[in-house]
Amino acid sequence: MIRPQFLKQGDTVAIASPAGAVGDAAIVSGAADTLRSWGLNVIIAPHALTRCGYYAGTVGERTEDFLALIGNDSVKAILCSYGGYGCVHIVDAVAAAIAEKPKWIIGMSDCSVLHAACLAKGVMSLHAPQCRHLNYCPTDEATQYLRSILFGRSVEYTIEAHPYNIKGTARGRIVGGNLSVLHALMRTRYDIFAEAAILFIEDINEPLYRIERMLYSLKLSGVLSGLAALVVGRFEATKEAAAFGGSHYDIIRALMADCNIPVCYDFPVGHCSENFPIVEGAEAALIVEDNCVTLRMEYL
Repeated sequence: MIRPQFLKQGDTVAIASPAGAVGDAAIVSGAADTLRSWGLNVIIAPHALTRCGYYAGTVGERTEDFLALIGNDSVKAILCSYGGYGCVHIVDAVAAAIAEKPKWIIGMSDCSVLHAACLAKGVMSLHAPQCRHLNYCPTDEATQYLRSILFGRSVEYTIEAHPYNIKGTARGRIVGGNLSVLHALMRTRYDIFAEAAILFIEDINEPLYRIERMLYSLKLSGVLSGLAALVVGRFEATKEAAAFGGSHYDIIRALMADCNIPVCYDFPVGHCSENFPIVEGAEAALIVEDNCVTLRMEYL
């Protein structure tokens, strides 16, 4: 895997909107202020604040923005302003450029499509907080972890154990993101579900039957049993728990019972106030013990 260059004082970060429209320009402005407080220069893509129906500009405008930023040698990282939906429109057009000029692509949610493209091209990327988080939480733990990684400092996560955890130690390349988005990319050139990987998943606003259906698809295709480990992130605003007689964690627990790999639950990643950055494509070690879970990523 190629690791993009770490940032240094005076480097330039661009903010782009490859999917849904931001809605509130102040969020982008606030995120830019946070980045400037780190000693970085910030540029805003021409259509980052555009609205074309649901999207942040037409497909052509969003593609043009992203390609221009990737091709701009002074831009060392691209922060995605917002997720929503729409990255799939531009992924084929930008994937080759990502391989030619690797730089940090930072985002989450629908931006899991772009992380999948980076993985397909052998480039590390950052599943991490976007503009809303950097605007409202400029000094919280997740934001500081993002800053540390971008500037080439090592981070290690240790969280409390969950009762459903399956103990064990695993090593592998860490990949993942939004479950719905990644499931839709199965059997495409951007399929991320690799043998012996450490997979992390999260989602939001999904009915439990859809979460279960996607996970059954992964189980029946052999993906789950072929993993080195599973990191279950936050699943926010899930629906119909009463009808299922349990939560999304109960569903995942039942599906993973016979997979014989380490599993940790409630990891702080996803659409939540805590959203610890993950260096996608990095080699990682996951240690699931009685009292805690430790995740170490090797990207230095």
